[in-house]
Amino acid sequence: MAGEREHIREIEQVLSGRRSARDDVVVKSWLRCVDTHRLDPARPTEAYIVPDTQLREHREQSERLIAIARSGLETLFKQVAGQNYVLLLADAKGVTVDFLGDPLFMDQLRTAGLYLGSEWSESRTGTCGVGSCIVTGEAMTIHQTDHFDTTHTPLSCTAAPIFDTRGELAAVLDISLLRSPQPKVSQNLALHLVTASARRIELANLMAQMHSEWVLRFSRSPEFLDVDPEAAIALDASGRILGTTRGGALLLAQAGGIDWRRSPIGQPISRYLEISVDDLPSLTRGRPTEERLVFGRSGSALFAHAIEPQPPSGRRAAIEMVPKPIVELSGGDPAMAAMQLRAAKLARTTIPILIHGETGSGKEYLARAIHDSSQRPGPFVAINCAAIPEHLIESELFGHIAGAFTGAAARGRKGLIESADGGTLFLDEIGDMPYPLQSRLLRVIAERELIPVGGIAPRRVDIKIISASHHDLRKLVAEGRFREDLFYRLNAASLTLPALRERTDFEWLLGRLVDQRMRLAGRTVRLSPAARLALIRHAWPGNIRELANAIDLAVTLCDGDTIEPADLPDFALSQPASALPGERLAAPRASSPEIERAALLDALADAGWNISEAARRLGIDRTTVHRRMKRLRVDAPN
Repeated sequence: MAGEREHIREIEQVLSGRRSARDDVVVKSWLRCVDTHRLDPARPTEAYIVPDTQLREHREQSERLIAIARSGLETLFKQVAGQNYVLLLADAKGVTVDFLGDPLFMDQLRTAGLYLGSEWSESRTGTCGVGSCIVTGEAMTIHQTDHFDTTHTPLSCTAAPIFDTRGELAAVLDISLLRSPQPKVSQNLALHLVTASARRIELANLMAQMHSEWVLRFSRSPEFLDVDPEAAIALDASGRILGTTRGGALLLAQAGGIDWRRSPIGQPISRYLEISVDDLPSLTRGRPTEERLVFGRSGSALFAHAIEPQPPSGRRAAIEMVPKPIVELSGGDPAMAAMQLRAAKLARTTIPILIHGETGSGKEYLARAIHDSSQRPGPFVAINCAAIPEHLIESELFGHIAGAFTGAAARGRKGLIESADGGTLFLDEIGDMPYPLQSRLLRVIAERELIPVGGIAPRRVDIKIISASHHDLRKLVAEGRFREDLFYRLNAASLTLPALRERTDFEWLLGRLVDQRMRLAGRTVRLSPAARLALIRHAWPGNIRELANAIDLAVTLCDGDTIEPADLPDFALSQPASALPGERLAAPRASSPEIERAALLDALADAGWNISEAARRLGIDRTTVHRRMKRLRVDAPN
């Protein structure tokens, strides 16, 4: 308590205008906390975790950057392994959209706000690494009592901004400690590491977004030009600047003798450097690095590496045109990719679509993604034709007028088809629709109008119809159980979802489901190598629905932070002896290098990177582990 009173007294002294030994950035933040944010240092506020629905929105908006930054976060986490650091990636609003931390301290990290979904905006939390970095756009360390709120004074937070290719702040990378040495200088190395990681993430982001343009990377040393450049810019075919990293913008300003706050976007490169677009081919790797020297208008000299535009293949160009809701349905499976391209083309048409696929393969998810990509203003209405009692299905679909039948609503009721007006009607298990109703549905599709039960006047409807069935509708037509004319109306375009056992992106889908279930359960767990391989070898007759149920059960039954086979459904416990983890690495599905590498990494991590222990757990010898590490490019952390 005495420490808290002393901290509050120091803030009050700063507010009264007294000089402080604190860094200038801290003093200015304290003043903002009181004058702008109206925060009271005498009223501590606990860390705030946003609700799951908001977190999903923040993560979706930052999805591309999260994917690009993830590798950088993992590399940084390895660099500080064993030092109890926590890594946070926060969006421009201060909400943590990705994090890495020691599973042993999850409860403490959540309480302290060093957790997924925590909000570290300066207006809510006061002076802190993420929030103050967002305000200033500068890298900094907010160490212990630098924090405004006494709740956070035990922490030490070092943060660096990440800017997008147009110079707007996109995210903040933060590295924090629950407890740290007293001197602030103890975090100087952390400041260097987080700044370097942010620079590399910006570079990766620019390279990913500008692969079809000229990219010019810079370094003050020729030795590091090709391996770890300091900055980069992207140019169009006329030599105008399309995007930069933060370092690239500062470098151009210095080279051109121009105020760094003036954006270079849209300006010709010749305004800053004594080169034109015609000089770029001479700066490619065809020449030694020490000869790739460029000069700024101010007289400065830099080494430059020009990367030629990568002409997009027809497939890549097509994939980039696929709307996000449809893209998110797979992790690169070839059959899914071909289906997604077709679905994207059909999404903005009114052509009826028939989706084929086994039960649980995700037919409704696909239908909803098509609707979300269609830009139709109306709702998505899903009807399971097999779930509605036959005597109710007519009134449920078409609605009814007042007094149409005994028990009818006094004012009548709008049916599900009319409820979908302006949007999409999804008819799941259409093969189970009673035969007499099929002719009425045919009229809706053909005439775009319906007549409620008991009514005589038709009502116009504007709907996109998507239907699905696990039945072979052609067989039902041949058997006289499904109208042929309705089949051809519904089957104007068809899409087929592969069974889960046939997909090559199983690992991606598994990771996505585990991540979703963890967020819903509000906890962090991981799959043990044995559990992961048990899931990989299962045939999944229930497809994605069965996999999701298995993950739900495992997250519920798991006592610690690691899911073991015992936490999975019974199929994991009844595997034959031949399916030992060591042998599973060579099994058909695990022939994918990504899957094999993931399983090996899990085993090594569980064994604390003890090769002998990992070999014992996998049921193989040490030399085999070493060979696989070399083949799969798995390096032990320092």
